[in-house]
Amino acid sequence: TMECYTEEKANKIKADYEKRLREMNRDLQKLQAAQKEHARLLKNQSRYERELKKLQAEVAEMKKAKVALMKQMREEQQRRRLVETKRNREIAQLKKEQRRQEFQIRALESQKRQQEMVLRRKTQEVSALRRLAKPMSERVAGRAGLKPAMLDSGAEVSASTTSSEAESGARSVSSIVRQWNRKINHFLGDHPAPTVNGTRPARKKFQKKGASQSFSKAARLKWQSLERRIIDIVMQRMTIVNLEADMERLIKKREELFLLQEALRRKRERLQAESPEEEKGLQELAEEIEVLAANIDYINDSITDCQATIVQLEETKEELDSTDTSVVISSCSLAEARLLLDNFLKASIDKGLQVAQKEAQIRLLEGRLRQTDMAGSSQNHLLLDALREKAEAHPELQALIYNVQQENGYASTDEEISEFSEGSFSQSFTMKGSTSHDDFKFKGEPKLSAQMKAVSAECLGPPLDISTKNITKSLASLVEIKEDGVGFSIRDPYYRDKVSRTVSLPTRGSTFPRQSRGTETSPLTRRKSYDRGQPIRSTDVGFTPPSSPPTRPRNDRNVFSRLTSNQSQGSALDKSDDSDSSLSEVLRGIISPVGGAKGARTAPLQCVSMAEGHTKPILCLDATDELLFTGSKDRSCKMWNLVTGQEIAALKGHPNNVVSIKYCSHSGLVFSVSTSYIKVWDIRDSAKCIRTLTSSGQVISGDACAATSTRAITSAQGEHQINQIALSPSGTMLYAASGNAVRIWELSRFQPIGKLTGHIGPVMCLTVTQTASQHDLVVTGSKDHYVKMFELGDCVTGTIGPTHNFEPPHYDGIECLSIQGDILFSGSRDNGIKKWDLDQQELIQQIPNAHKDWVCALAFVPGRPMLLSACRAGVIKVWNVDNFTPIGEIKGHDSPINAICTNAKHIFTASSDCRVKLWNYVPGLTPCLPRRVLAIKGRATTLP
Repeated sequence: TMECYTEEKANKIKADYEKRLREMNRDLQKLQAAQKEHARLLKNQSRYERELKKLQAEVAEMKKAKVALMKQMREEQQRRRLVETKRNREIAQLKKEQRRQEFQIRALESQKRQQEMVLRRKTQEVSALRRLAKPMSERVAGRAGLKPAMLDSGAEVSASTTSSEAESGARSVSSIVRQWNRKINHFLGDHPAPTVNGTRPARKKFQKKGASQSFSKAARLKWQSLERRIIDIVMQRMTIVNLEADMERLIKKREELFLLQEALRRKRERLQAESPEEEKGLQELAEEIEVLAANIDYINDSITDCQATIVQLEETKEELDSTDTSVVISSCSLAEARLLLDNFLKASIDKGLQVAQKEAQIRLLEGRLRQTDMAGSSQNHLLLDALREKAEAHPELQALIYNVQQENGYASTDEEISEFSEGSFSQSFTMKGSTSHDDFKFKGEPKLSAQMKAVSAECLGPPLDISTKNITKSLASLVEIKEDGVGFSIRDPYYRDKVSRTVSLPTRGSTFPRQSRGTETSPLTRRKSYDRGQPIRSTDVGFTPPSSPPTRPRNDRNVFSRLTSNQSQGSALDKSDDSDSSLSEVLRGIISPVGGAKGARTAPLQCVSMAEGHTKPILCLDATDELLFTGSKDRSCKMWNLVTGQEIAALKGHPNNVVSIKYCSHSGLVFSVSTSYIKVWDIRDSAKCIRTLTSSGQVISGDACAATSTRAITSAQGEHQINQIALSPSGTMLYAASGNAVRIWELSRFQPIGKLTGHIGPVMCLTVTQTASQHDLVVTGSKDHYVKMFELGDCVTGTIGPTHNFEPPHYDGIECLSIQGDILFSGSRDNGIKKWDLDQQELIQQIPNAHKDWVCALAFVPGRPMLLSACRAGVIKVWNVDNFTPIGEIKGHDSPINAICTNAKHIFTASSDCRVKLWNYVPGLTPCLPRRVLAIKGRATTLP
């Protein structure tokens, strides 16, 4: 029993010992883990302390740098302020000198005019006195057979006239004319003609003839005297009116300068009271006050000179008016009065015609100015919209936009913008009869401050330019207007001076009607279409378009300045590039095969043929499996046979560039577009123009442009440039994009039936497809950067708005569109391509820099899910439609590519190098067998 107890106790102790041992082992492990953690923390702490010291050192360095920079900024600001003050003083001095010189010039001109007036009056008096002093011939006076006693009487007349000349050398012309009339009447009354055998019929007849001649001569002299006196009075009063207007302007300017000077004085007094130690600020204010005082002194001198000149002219006016014209009129006989009245009526009609023509021209120019203000307002609204997109990353820009909206009450939604753009222009446009362009203000237009423009230039490119030389040039043309064949001009320098003083708008380069799109030069400035020295940028696929790359070839103006230009106006290149005065002889064309080019076997496209025959850039084309149609800047279209490789016919007689051409396979008609006309050609039996459709909706039978021999630069009144046309898939409708709208034509009756509206810029391109319900679906692209969709119902009439606006818009105008199924692609001047879903009406994908220049043309490879795109640099790219990835590219032309189309066999590219190239698609990059093209080198006769 004892042994059992001892053994149990030993086991219990052993178990207890093992249990404690295990617990101690666990505690030991925990302690070791804690020691490791502690060591790690100590290590981290030392590292953190080192980093903290390093950061503190960096912060100290940054503070030092900040202090140095702030000091440098203050010094630079002070230096710049001093330079600006000095420059302002110099500018004020130069302006003062310029004003003094201008006043001296005006004073000298006024003095010269007064001297000329006096000299002219004296010359007239002297010449009249000489005519009176010189005895008249016997035959002129009707005294052919008078006795010697008659000659004595004539000597008396001459002597009395000579003595009167000595007595009244300074008398006016009217008194001399009256005296001469009295002498003639006295002479004819006192000396009747002698009789011959008691009768004197012949002598009496001759005497009456001489009397009527002298009467008409006296009447002419009186009329000339009256006319000269009236002109002198009018010119003098005009001078006085101009001087009074100048004096009012000077007084107003003096009041403004007084107010500014008073404000600066108050500011200086306040600065002296608050911080007298600011000597530099006080000195600057003193200099500015001194400059203002000098300007005020100069203006006071100018006002004094004006007053003196006006007083002098008023005295001369009283002297001039004292010679009463009624004295001349009251001394007239009945025949003279009739002649004077006849001259008065003619002069009144001429002056009334001139006034009516000037008023009509002014109304026309007011309308143009209103349109220009509308365009400028739209540009500012779009600039604000574009800046809003950028404002998320620029808080300063966001604050500026908010300030502009608060100041101008600018609407923020698209609906309000469009309502503003369409509805409130006529109400908010106010014209005042002042001499400054500031009076032509547009109330609803948001006014962009200089700071705002600077920020917008940083974010969006060069600043907005809304200057309007067209209006200025037209207003200035009032000096010499020629309208409807009736020409009249303001020859007098007073009128010219008045007009030039009244019109003081800013100027810009003149523009001419737009005739082509995507040609080798930019619509606003001449520039090279493709800079070969540019670095190659990789294609960036993404959903967020980057800002404009610095290497991108840009205009010297913002893209917004082209946004809503007048629809009948466009690039200036057309006049200079196409200045031919007559139709050039169009060469006969031929399609020739092309040999294998270097690297062609690895390119996605292979050029197999080339069509040559146009003499100027080819702007558009259309093709079927057997026929090819091309339109060019040489004002002609050509029809080619793709089987024989020869030109079939040339469709001539266009007023300017042919910018769009379409062939309707259902009716066999060809539609060609030039300026504001669509010519309809029937090519089934002969190439004859059967109709001419205009942009305003008129239908003219036959060829309305056949008489046009020289290139037309301007469109008719009410017409707009047509940029592109499209046919419905059924061939029953024609859609023509002109101005901001698309006109719908029903081809069965050749009647306009409706309009598609909604764009605020010119519609540049459009395409048509059919929905599942067999309705036409029209997609349009505009200079306002937007793509819009219009779904038409069964009954198409009136004005139709867009079914959907595709968002977000491009960064520049839309140049081309292409649809395949439910997928839409749009190419723009911003070098990018966007892929849209027509069903979901949303953006699927976009490539912002798909090309290095404007994307001018899009098309699909026949029978393959491939998209073709071409640009102004002459590059053709091939894309996979499904995932929008690049497959390959090729330098297709050395000049801009203006259009692409396809048929079942070939791809056609039209270029500014005057050629059309025919391409085959090369599947993959494996070598392929050369294609054989049939080309018969013959000459076909032109069909009538």
